[in-house]
Amino acid sequence: MKINRLFTIGALCVLPLLHADAQKNNGGISNETLQNLRNSYQETPANKAIRNAIAGNSIDKLALNADAKNNLDDNFTYRVPTKGITNQKSSGRCWLFTGLNVLRAQALYELELPQIEFSQVYNFFYDQLEKSNLFLQGIIDTAKKPMDDQTVKWLFDHPLSDGGQFTGVADIITKYGVVPKEVMPETFSSENTSKLRQLLSLKLREDGLELRKMVADGAKPAAIESRKNGMLEEVYKVLALNLGVPPTEFTWTRRDKKGNAVDTKTYTPQEFYREYLGNDLKHDYVMIMNDPTREYYKVYEIDYDRHTYDGENWRYLNLPMDELKPLAIESIKDSTAMYFSCDVAKFLNRENGTLDIENFDYEALLGVNFGMDKRERIATGASASSHAMTLVGVDLDQNNQPTKWLIENSWGNGANNGHLIATDKWMDEYLFRVVINKKYVPKKYLDMLKQKPIMLPAWDPLFSDEQ
Repeated sequence: MKINRLFTIGALCVLPLLHADAQKNNGGISNETLQNLRNSYQETPANKAIRNAIAGNSIDKLALNADAKNNLDDNFTYRVPTKGITNQKSSGRCWLFTGLNVLRAQALYELELPQIEFSQVYNFFYDQLEKSNLFLQGIIDTAKKPMDDQTVKWLFDHPLSDGGQFTGVADIITKYGVVPKEVMPETFSSENTSKLRQLLSLKLREDGLELRKMVADGAKPAAIESRKNGMLEEVYKVLALNLGVPPTEFTWTRRDKKGNAVDTKTYTPQEFYREYLGNDLKHDYVMIMNDPTREYYKVYEIDYDRHTYDGENWRYLNLPMDELKPLAIESIKDSTAMYFSCDVAKFLNRENGTLDIENFDYEALLGVNFGMDKRERIATGASASSHAMTLVGVDLDQNNQPTKWLIENSWGNGANNGHLIATDKWMDEYLFRVVINKKYVPKKYLDMLKQKPIMLPAWDPLFSDEQ
């Protein structure tokens, strides 16, 4: 028995070698190929020095191009007046901070307020409640489909997110209004959203299975609706415990530029929004996208790209960059900030707050060419919109062409007083969409928005939640 056992173990140990040899001609890495790979790397003095340096330093630090910030100063031809910087902390609420920062810049400029910041946690509370309902109702709507149906699978994979899109800004603020930050301040859970999201997602998945079972067992629609509402009561409780109870009315004192009290009134959040802002976020704004993988001058709609079940999927007009940028410039010229989204991690130098494709020379450091263009990066999943910020400035050359852009971020104070400076070339490569007031959009583009949109699935990689 011992001999047979040893023989069996020995045979198993030989199998990987036999398998590797068998792969020689069927796509695997053979011993011969491996030896050639080993021989291809030469331990030259230069390679050894680079290897030693990378062993104790980040690639970005070693690839940093010291000359990259040439001409990236803080002088801009046009700049939207803004005050202060916000901080989303450890949360994925960039979309909400950006939307509220756009409105904040408007209020500061038009009403000449000394300072104001809108409560992000107030709108986040209702965002999480509405998204929970969107998931639960989506589960009910697809309950007769199998679990491996792609939409059902997507719903269970994404029951809740703290990320989002401008659709959320439009849907949530239109429905619930806004309140000043001091009326509903941040909490630990609002600034550190991961645990709250994990627990609510766990509960929602459990609730989703129960709702599917109710449908399979033939429960009446009224009973299913009643049970869903009971589930939402639990969601509301968890949100209230973690984020606070959102006010239905509050008293607030408006002050002039010198800080003197002007008046004190009691408002509902909706009344406050109408008096101090009043934007029709659902109808007065258009989202312009730059996606070179899809046909330009077409309108695209993303399924489930909304934050409320009774909201509308957002529609995007796809334009080339040389037609998108003039619209943004016109908005900035008129002191109107914009919501925009990009792939912020690419070529970001956090120390000096710049976005520049020349910031890091990875090719020189590693001796490898990275040659994909924007279309190829999107098509392969190498690049997608990951972060929303507020576009507030542009610098133009003698030919009125943009050279750099100023972006208000929501990561707190830092370089450039919490702003990022992006070169125009970086924007060409990594900007994906801008939300612009219709008054800055020519009629020919507004007419294009009337065409029947091309529906894209919720799982399209370019439209993941911005954080």
